[in-house]
Amino acid sequence: MIPIAAGARIWIATGHTDMRKGMQGLALLVQEGLGRDPFAGDVFVFRGRAGTLIKALWHDGTGLSLYAKRLDRGRFIWPATVDGVVSLTAAQMGYLLEAIDWRNPQHSWRPQSAG
Repeated sequence: MIPIAAGARIWIATGHTDMRKGMQGLALLVQEGLGRDPFAGDVFVFRGRAGTLIKALWHDGTGLSLYAKRLDRGRFIWPATVDGVVSLTAAQMGYLLEAIDWRNPQHSWRPQSAG
């Protein structure tokens, strides 16, 4: 899990994002598209069009970090709204990263073996 400070807020950008963007492109999207400060210590989570890849952008006070997770099966649960951001709690973020529906926590598919 990402070692996020207790006071940090977690935001998921609604809609889909171009997953070719890196740290600078996503930081610019946070600043100009979402109207928030990407260097304030909050976590911003983005999802690609297919729904199998998410990226999380976070500034820890010393530098910008970019985390990515791709699901082998299934999709990340995302809000239906098209524009803006939705706030999550740390527990909901944990569910999201585990591919559990953060709106109604239940385990989804889990691989039985690597091969």
